[in-house]
Amino acid sequence: MGTKKIFLFSLLALSLFSFRDTNSRNVKKNIFHRTLNTEGDVYVIIVKSDYELKVYDKEGWYATYPVVFGSKSLEDKMLEGDRKTPEGLYHIVIKKPDAKWDKMMLLDYPTKADYDKFKLRKAQGLIPKNAKIGNGIGIHGTWNHDDMAIDLYQNWTNGCISLKREDVEELYDLLPIGTKVIIQK
Repeated sequence: MGTKKIFLFSLLALSLFSFRDTNSRNVKKNIFHRTLNTEGDVYVIIVKSDYELKVYDKEGWYATYPVVFGSKSLEDKMLEGDRKTPEGLYHIVIKKPDAKWDKMMLLDYPTKADYDKFKLRKAQGLIPKNAKIGNGIGIHGTWNHDDMAIDLYQNWTNGCISLKREDVEELYDLLPIGTKVIIQK
């Protein structure tokens, strides 16, 4: 096999193993095609390691949406500016249209639990004494014409959770203010 053929074969093999299957990044809806029951406890679980946002109601699982975050490390948020997505229990406190990201659902970060973790980490010397905790974490869409970032697992936010624009529009209409959002590694 010639050098050129080996190079092309190596390049093809590398590309096959470097990218995840983007077909699995489609929205997964409940097979019964039921409507979300907002009369009961509607909640969201975001699993950072799976790059997924799952919606549940009193009848169980409703849908799964692909998401991306801030930092590639997927570690818990430590301090303002680290681009990490926090882990814990939150609630949607504000919903509003957004010029950059289509729709924004702001979370109540930081909570008392976040302040407690932050103070402990400062006391342990894990973060600088003059560090700030940060704020403004939400669930929002991508930049206009940039949904491919979700398919390619490009963590690009400053710590927020980002969905494709079509998905965030659907969630925006489905999830009421006060919806519980659990973010886990």
